Amino acid sequence: MNSNAAPMTVLDEDACWERLAAQQVGRLVTHVGDVVDIVPINFVVDGRGIVFRTAAGNKLAGLSINGDVVFEVDEFDGDARWSVVLRGEARVLSNEDEVAAAEALPLRPFVATLKPTFVRVEATSVSGRAFEFGPEPRREDVQEG
Repeated sequence: MNSNAAPMTVLDEDACWERLAAQQVGRLVTHVGDVVDIVPINFVVDGRGIVFRTAAGNKLAGLSINGDVVFEVDEFDGDARWSVVLRGEARVLSNEDEVAAAEALPLRPFVATLKPTFVRVEATSVSGRAFEFGPEPRREDVQEG
């Protein structure tokens, strides 16, 4: 670890969106009552939100009951070590113009399944951190603050 570098840096909002836009897969967290689910999804950034496709099933049913979601993307490869968390409100796109705009996005299912429903998550907040990995410092070298 670079001795002059902080082990963790808070990313500003623009840096968070840049990292989100550079990825294709993240994890969507939903909750209905006491049940919390986390599923991998492929997505695209669209403005200050994300769009993904899905089919009928538990994910879509859960989103229709409670659209409050958390979405997380990270990268821990080579020199890139960061995590971005987006909190927002998910809604199924049903307006003809919104669906047409979503269909024009570079978003295709990763697996050979029909996913006819487009969902948009409008961000209410986005936060992120970048990490500098290295050995744990010695306790006697760390000043309490």
